Amino acid sequence: MKEKKKADIEEQAALFSILADPTRLKLLRLLSQQREPNALCVNALAHRLGVTQPAVSQHLKLLKKVGLVRGKKRGYRVHYFVEREALDTAQEVISAALRLGEG
Repeated sequence: MKEKKKADIEEQAALFSILADPTRLKLLRLLSQQREPNALCVNALAHRLGVTQPAVSQHLKLLKKVGLVRGKKRGYRVHYFVEREALDTAQEVISAALRLGEG
């Protein structure tokens, strides 16, 4: 049981680490406003956020690693969108982490 709790806490810490960056939070907010047919490519995301394309790519790589974002190739470009289920799960993880100190 202790090992499971330790793994859960480590998973929560990894998620918090990914979400601790303001640019990644802005990316998530921007992507969460889009639906899959209107997903955005790296170039559009970089333009809207005012950051470089390589920076956006690195942030997307981390968000994809934890499953919050998914890309879909369309022609020569990959368009990105939020994985809604994963975002809901992340919200549950955050809520659970906040309840650790209770009771």
